[in-house]
Amino acid sequence: MKALLKRYSSSLAFTGAAVILLFVAPTIGGKALTITWDCTWSMLSFLPPIFVLLGLLDAWVDRETMMKYMGDDSGFLGMLLAFLMGSAAAGPLYAAFPVAGIMIKKGARLVNVYIFIGAWATTKIPLLTFETAAFGFRFMAIRFVFNVIGIWSIAWALDALVRKTSIKIPAM
Repeated sequence: MKALLKRYSSSLAFTGAAVILLFVAPTIGGKALTITWDCTWSMLSFLPPIFVLLGLLDAWVDRETMMKYMGDDSGFLGMLLAFLMGSAAAGPLYAAFPVAGIMIKKGARLVNVYIFIGAWATTKIPLLTFETAAFGFRFMAIRFVFNVIGIWSIAWALDALVRKTSIKIPAM
C-alpha cells in the first residue's frame, strides 16, 4: 500500500489541491475537477484498444522480424517504415509510448523509435489533410518539410547521445 501511495503521490496531491480549491473558489475548483474528469475519461477510453493492439503486436510480430525491418541493420528502410507507421497512427501522443516500448523490447533501433514518436506527434495524415483544407497546401508542405527535417535531426542527435552515454534500456 505504501508503494502504491508513493507511486501515485503527485496525482493524489493534485486531486487534493483541486478539492481544496473547490471549497476556496468553487467556480474555479469545479471547472478544474470537470476538466480533470473529462481528460481522465478521454484517456481511459483510448487505452484499452491500444493495449489490445499492443498485445497483438507483441504476439504476432516476432523479435527477428522486428529486428530485420527496424533493427540495427535496417538502414533507411527501417527509418522510412518508422516514419510511415507514426504518420499513419491514430490517437493521442501518449498512446505512442507503449508502442515504442514494444518496439524497443522487440529489438528496434532507437533512432527508428525516435522517428516513430516524432512522426506520430507531428505528421499524422489527418492533420495534414486538415491543414491543407484550413491553411492551404503551401503552409502544410512547408510545415511538413520542416517537421521531417526536425524529426530526423533530433532522432539522430538523441541516438548519438544515448550511444555516447551507453544508457542501458531495461527489459520490459
